[in-house]
Amino acid sequence: MSAPTGETAPRGNPGARALMPLADVERALDAPDVSALELLHLGEAILAHWLLAHGEIPTDATREGFRLLALHRQGAANDPSFNACRETARELAWHYNQLTLTTPDEPERVREMMRFTAKHLFYFVTGKLAERQLGDFCCSARPLRQDAN
Repeated sequence: MSAPTGETAPRGNPGARALMPLADVERALDAPDVSALELLHLGEAILAHWLLAHGEIPTDATREGFRLLALHRQGAANDPSFNACRETARELAWHYNQLTLTTPDEPERVREMMRFTAKHLFYFVTGKLAERQLGDFCCSARPLRQDAN
C-alpha cells in the first residue's frame, strides 16, 4: 500500500487535526464529486471521532503507509470488538490505492465502492458510539437489544 503524498487537502479539510463534526462527515460522504483522497481523510476523521469519544488523542502515525490503519489499530487496542471494522478500513485503503496507483477500467465504479466502504465505516462507528455492544457478535447473531434472560 502507498501513503497519499503530494495531494492537496480535501474540501472542508477533514484530514486536518481540527475535526469535522460527524454530521458534516456524513454530508461530505454524499457529495457527488468527493475524491478518493477526501474519502480517505473522511475515514480518518470517522476513526478520530471514535478515539476522542474514548479519551484518546488520535495518532499521527501510519501503519502500512496509512494513518487510517494506524487509527484503527489504536481504536482496537482497548476494545477488541472494534476489530469488526478492521477489514472495512483496509478496504478503504485498498480502493484508494486502486484509484491512485492504477488505472481501473471503471474508475467511477471503484470510487462509488470506496464511498460505500467509507459510509459503512461511518455507520459502524456512529452505531458503536450509540450502542457499545455493536460488533461483539456477527451480523446473524441475536439482536443486541434482546433480553439475555
